[in-house]
Amino acid sequence: TVLINFFGKYILTDPVFFEAVGVYIEGYILGPRRASMPALMLEDIPKPDIVLLSHAHMDHMDYKTLKALTEKNPGELDCIVAYNTKDVVEDLKWKSLQEVDWDERVTLQGINFKGIEVQHFGWRYPGEKDRTGGHMKDGRSFNGFIMERQGKKILFGGDTTFTDKFKKHKDENVDIAIMPIGAYKPWRKYHCTPEEALVMAEYHLGAKYFIPIHTKTFDSGEMIYEPLDWLNKSSKNYSIKVGLRDIGETFSLKV
Repeated sequence: TVLINFFGKYILTDPVFFEAVGVYIEGYILGPRRASMPALMLEDIPKPDIVLLSHAHMDHMDYKTLKALTEKNPGELDCIVAYNTKDVVEDLKWKSLQEVDWDERVTLQGINFKGIEVQHFGWRYPGEKDRTGGHMKDGRSFNGFIMERQGKKILFGGDTTFTDKFKKHKDENVDIAIMPIGAYKPWRKYHCTPEEALVMAEYHLGAKYFIPIHTKTFDSGEMIYEPLDWLNKSSKNYSIKVGLRDIGETFSLKV
């Protein structure tokens, strides 16, 4: 989860604030428990203007967190989701809820959003139709996003394995790339390594700064500290600057 202050507008990405993620049944969650506490608790964060959800996986579209957010701020939060995923959260008390498809552009609260294709999968429950299975019209999708405001651009990579799909957006001149670096063991088919994330951010996208996500929150096949240690060692070989090196840190881009 990243809280972005984008020239006075707060964007919250894939928020997860509770002790576990998974199937939500009458206030209880059946699923994996956190390996680390959130940097801030839900009551500590400023009210977000926009909630940005990359895809419908339970560790990204966390119903319990989103329910708590909308009950705390009923009718006050705008939400952007990937194609064919809004049904998961459309019963909540949003100000607005809209789907953005790959290469689709929308403007919300003075921020320009562009949905981009990544290499992942989208079903929330096994058996649901998914775009990786060829169901392009009625399958669940999965997004990255490029956000632009006052001439600055941020990429939120969502969840992805190593792919060349970011190359088509190199002319966007992205300033900051927020990229996943964990859960590559044993799921390399769906998740990139820290080294691969650096390659995509610097060489494929041309970003200037790198913010790591999707690590040190839930246990995966790798050791909990491995992705960040790998990132810190490998980043010395790249020109891109790493803005954050652990959960809870803050990065500011001077303009």
